[in-house]
Amino acid sequence: MIGGRPPDRFKNAEGERLRMDTERIAVLAHEKFPDRAKTALGVMRYGDQEVRAVLDRDRAGGRVRDHVPDVADAPIVESFADAHAAADGDLDALYIGIAPIGGGFDESWRSDVEAAIEAGCDVVSGLHYFLNEDEEFAALADEHGVDLVDVRRPDDDLTVATGASADVDADVLLTVGTDCSVGKMTASLEIVAAARERGIDAAFVPTGQTGIMIAGWGNPIDRVVSDFAAGAVEEMLVAVGDDHDLLVVEGQGSIVHPAYSAVTCGILHGAMPDGLVLCHAAGREVVHGYESFDLPPIAEYVDLYEGLANPVHETAVVAGAVNTKDVADDEAAADAVAAVAEAAGVPAADPVRHGADEIVDAALDAGLGVDEDGNEDDEEAADE
Repeated sequence: MIGGRPPDRFKNAEGERLRMDTERIAVLAHEKFPDRAKTALGVMRYGDQEVRAVLDRDRAGGRVRDHVPDVADAPIVESFADAHAAADGDLDALYIGIAPIGGGFDESWRSDVEAAIEAGCDVVSGLHYFLNEDEEFAALADEHGVDLVDVRRPDDDLTVATGASADVDADVLLTVGTDCSVGKMTASLEIVAAARERGIDAAFVPTGQTGIMIAGWGNPIDRVVSDFAAGAVEEMLVAVGDDHDLLVVEGQGSIVHPAYSAVTCGILHGAMPDGLVLCHAAGREVVHGYESFDLPPIAEYVDLYEGLANPVHETAVVAGAVNTKDVADDEAAADAVAAVAEAAGVPAADPVRHGADEIVDAALDAGLGVDEDGNEDDEEAADE
């Protein structure tokens, strides 16, 4: 686990923790792999799960390495039956690796989910459509003794925020975005990994379905009732904030997003962060999926995020994380990073292409992740 404490909602009726790590899994990504299968790629890159097959009808017969060279290879198959055969029947779970706008369930997936259940596999889903509320799936799962894990189902006992995030021992760093799908989760995970390499006791705080699948715990903030969104973030920070020295909270959406800004604001106020990392996709000029909306200038985002956060808890943008995956040329990628750094007035890096050390340095320079004497924390975190 990347850091944190799994809540009871990820236990089954017998009180046994539902595993979302060290499993042998197949990932469903029909017609979307790899470019529009963000959940699948996140689990493959950062999860402890062993991905033994990817389901994608459009790319069946190929291999993962044909499309994504930096993750473990696996066959791409047409159906769960093919995945089960490719894995010699040795599968623990089927993961829904797609997170479509609106989070709905595509009926063309039903036969694969049913086949997984009948094969004795758990099914893990991050959709807004809850598998446990599907009568056919629920009955079939009960018949075969498997679990349906809806990671986007929030706790039933969430409350409003009280401001307790300000009192946790850990420093809090929050990734915020210029848009959705700019790499906030990826940046968060890369920052945690780089910080731990430096001996800083850092932990990842997941707020979305993919992060929850990777870390095995978390609250899905985009599914929480608005009054409780900040409180759901606060609950997580209070649960783990005294066990670590730096918490990196996964941001969601963007404060200017016409659909998702409420989620962004709830996380910003609930986390009460000591520092912000502004995440941007190089070349993005309009809101993804809402192309009639232009993105503001980078400098304006700095003012917007700091201005909205500061009445609740004083903070500042300390670094930028630039996603240059769509920039083929290294020199052009470096120029894109430099442009964000200049516009934001802070150091910036592509944490995947260039590593997250410069972002960690910026956090340290801002006094985050250091002990009371101003030293980086002990070496134990790097060994965890």
